[in-house]
Amino acid sequence: MKKNFLLTLLLFCAASLAAQNWEPLFNGKNLKGWKKLNGTAEYKVVDGAIVGISKMGTNNTFLTTTKNYGDFILEFDFKVDDGLNSGVQFRSESTKDYQKGRVHGYQFEIDPSKRAWSGGIYDEARRGWLYPLTKNPCAQTAFKNNAWNKARIEAVGNSIRTWINGVPCANLWDDMTPEGFIALQVHAIGNAADEGKTVSWKDIRICTTDVERYQTPESKVAPEVNAIANTISPSEAKDGWVLLWDGKTTNGWRGAKLSTFPEKGWKIDNGILKVMKSGGAESANGGDIVTTRKYKNFILTVDFKITEGANSGVKYFVNPDMNKGEGSAIGCEFQILDDDKHPDAKLGVKGNRKLGSLYDLIPAPVEKPFKKKEFNTATIIVKGNHVEHWLNGVKLIEYDRNNDMWNALVAYSKYKNWPNFGNFEEGNILLQDHGDEVWFKNVKIKELK
Repeated sequence: MKKNFLLTLLLFCAASLAAQNWEPLFNGKNLKGWKKLNGTAEYKVVDGAIVGISKMGTNNTFLTTTKNYGDFILEFDFKVDDGLNSGVQFRSESTKDYQKGRVHGYQFEIDPSKRAWSGGIYDEARRGWLYPLTKNPCAQTAFKNNAWNKARIEAVGNSIRTWINGVPCANLWDDMTPEGFIALQVHAIGNAADEGKTVSWKDIRICTTDVERYQTPESKVAPEVNAIANTISPSEAKDGWVLLWDGKTTNGWRGAKLSTFPEKGWKIDNGILKVMKSGGAESANGGDIVTTRKYKNFILTVDFKITEGANSGVKYFVNPDMNKGEGSAIGCEFQILDDDKHPDAKLGVKGNRKLGSLYDLIPAPVEKPFKKKEFNTATIIVKGNHVEHWLNGVKLIEYDRNNDMWNALVAYSKYKNWPNFGNFEEGNILLQDHGDEVWFKNVKIKELK
């Protein structure tokens, strides 16, 4: 019975694939249906493949389809010489009002370097990396150097997923560009030794009919990245994530020492929650803000961006009633700081007041993946008494509380006079006003059992 079921399933899958309506984008003979944009690198047809040839002294060169595509499944084979970087654009554009016609949009990365990010998603000439393969390291071995590789891109609504040789690579949720052309890229080169190297594509085909029917079933092999600010994707919702800040209102938040949200010192600006600059004093302007409810076990993610010399923090296990006087509300803190410019970085013990540290208690590593002029993601994981701090997907510290070692650590910190510090079973979550301008967005939480 089991064998009969498997045979029936295989026959059904084969029939479904046979019914899929594929359209060739390349006829194997010439470049009909394609046009060249932006650069002067050469494209030619050799043995049924489109071959792009690198050239010194030119910008990125793109061979684009003359048609636009919205929802689709795209497959192609590709091969690239070592030393080159390339990609395949999709849902991309070239308009006079955007950098004088520069091609921009989503790019399926082709990367034969040791970095091995082939199959990742780059936003060409716009936002940069949306899905580097640091998000999915298991996919870094999918690409085979000096060989033909098979690629698959599924772009259906806001869902964009990629594969190389059957291995899931990227899984992106984004809505910036719903449709656009497809393009093959010959990347600009800066080394004369790379001139004449090639990247090739063949068997390029697309399905635009009944696309949802032929989508690959969802899986968690490639973790999803939601690039739509202040939203929860269907996959995130299914996994238990909710917005802690909705990106538009002050709902769910109040001043740490107020019953309402502060009337000054904080600003909501185009989906960003900003602490306004006010001289650098701790909680002396608008003051800290806290969630209106408490949390116990959770994964919290907060995207933050600092201005030069800024100081702030994300606190948890906060009891707003512990400090009604001057200064910040009391709780464990994921430190947010400009380590290079703020004097607090040189205080404390062994760097325990630097970015990512458990403030004044446990130092984060000196080397960490911090992007000073961009948004960074702080992640705090609480499972009972075990706590972890992460920055941009890299674990910085972990510790256990409610034990003698923890209490001894607290006894030698600035928190020694606060009863039961860090040992509360639950508490509010806090965003700190330290008198410097800091931006927050994508504040999300997943409560754990």
